[in-house]
Amino acid sequence: MKQTTLCYIERDGAYLMLHRVKKENDASHDKWIGVGGKCEKDESPDECMLREVREETGLEITNWKYRGIVTFISDIWPCEYMHLFTATKWEGEMIDKNACDEGVLEWIDKKSLYDLTLWPGDRIFLRLLEEASRPFFSLKLVYRGDDLVQAKLDNVEMKL
Repeated sequence: MKQTTLCYIERDGAYLMLHRVKKENDASHDKWIGVGGKCEKDESPDECMLREVREETGLEITNWKYRGIVTFISDIWPCEYMHLFTATKWEGEMIDKNACDEGVLEWIDKKSLYDLTLWPGDRIFLRLLEEASRPFFSLKLVYRGDDLVQAKLDNVEMKL
């Protein structure tokens, strides 16, 4: 089972987004996502998130929330548990937006997020992140190719 993290770093009503355009054979090629990556051996989800954010942005996150777990099921890719975080405080200076080896970093106003090329399931959990009263959640997303065919929020089927 693949374990990954994804963090949405927030500043002035915008999220730091990564436009995935630099790696070959990237399942998320040309998509916009938060910052994160694969958990290493013996690494907790928060340790992974902190390391990945540091490696991809140069920032040291100092205030974060563990918001949910997303289970990805695909007919193409291995099953994945993605640990989802938001962050509002950090130290250090961000690297040049083109220096990340995963893609290009951009601050994107939250109102403009849905104009970007996103995975269909990302649209669901980005909305969940904006619900101030939303507790920790479990979201299951089932894909056939790039098409989202099923979503369950806290084990309740969602209408797509």
